[in-house]
Amino acid sequence: MSAEEHELTVTINDRQIEAHVEPRLSLADFLRRQLGLVGTHLGCEQGACGACTVLVDGQSVRSCLMLAVQADGSRVETVEGLASNGELHPVQEAFRTKQGLQCGFCTPGMLMRSLELIRDNPDISAEQAREGLASNLCRCTGYQFIVEAVVEAASTMSAET
Repeated sequence: MSAEEHELTVTINDRQIEAHVEPRLSLADFLRRQLGLVGTHLGCEQGACGACTVLVDGQSVRSCLMLAVQADGSRVETVEGLASNGELHPVQEAFRTKQGLQCGFCTPGMLMRSLELIRDNPDISAEQAREGLASNLCRCTGYQFIVEAVVEAASTMSAET
């Protein structure tokens, strides 16, 4: 470890990671470059598009704006952690069946933001989903199918509990 690096311990997708990072390394670059978790997409790199959205301690954050060292001691969830045992997560399955994706670039950030919205409000309405997803940009779908997918995923997840 060089004098300019910081030690970092973070739990990512239920796996504890210990690493040495430069102080100015973004969480997005840490995930992508050091851990190979390339599902976190980099779009604008200014926090405006939401493609890099991950959950840190259950809250959505723009990983392009957060430094990796700021995640020290935190629990980070990325799109790679959604599927389990070869089965899509209900949010992923709803996006697939409702065709809530087109080119797929915004999809990882949309999935993670959707998961947070559903956890915060298991009975989410279409209007609430649309408002909650306004922070994430999609240039392909017009959001209708994405909103339908969020409402369907919430219904499925509520039925499973």
